[in-house]
Amino acid sequence: MSKAFTRENDAAPEADDDDGGAPPIPAGSKNYMTPHGWRRMRDELSHLVKVERPEVTAIVSWAASNGDRSENGDYQYGKKRLREIDRRIRYLTKRLENAEVVDPAAREETDQVFFAATVTYAKGDGADVTVRIVGLDETDLGRGYVSWVSPVARALIKAREGDTVTLVTPAGREDIDILEVRYEEIPMERFTPAASTWRPNAK
Repeated sequence: MSKAFTRENDAAPEADDDDGGAPPIPAGSKNYMTPHGWRRMRDELSHLVKVERPEVTAIVSWAASNGDRSENGDYQYGKKRLREIDRRIRYLTKRLENAEVVDPAAREETDQVFFAATVTYAKGDGADVTVRIVGLDETDLGRGYVSWVSPVARALIKAREGDTVTLVTPAGREDIDILEVRYEEIPMERFTPAASTWRPNAK
């Protein structure tokens, strides 16, 4: 069988209030994500609300008590960081509120490609590639995690093992052969906040 993918969805995407680094959710679509992605976003939101924001708020209050705020680097940077934190909190909250969590390990056995599938396909040059179709905020090309709105995912979704599909990218068209479709649990990875280098009066 053959399935050609020729164009992206023409529907205008929904606008997010804040830029979280991921593409906006296409209009009329749910925010699909895996349990792994949902947990990481939930843990990040919890860390920002319960740990980082209170810490930065305390530093801003301390810096404000030290005199002229216009020339107070700690105060100015702290206020900027608070705005960044609040923007990220709004983004995460909205994404999680609209989340549709899909567990690949719970899907009935099928050789058809849907969200959360792990797919191995052969490129035109014969090289095998394995990708996992994940949520917009879960993309990690180094690990083969591609979002469900990416060109390769759009080409693969609803096809089956043995199908040849046409992948359309800015570099051109390429026929790829689907070798294997499987649904497996994604290992959970806890959110680890990046170490902050800023401290009051840091030089």
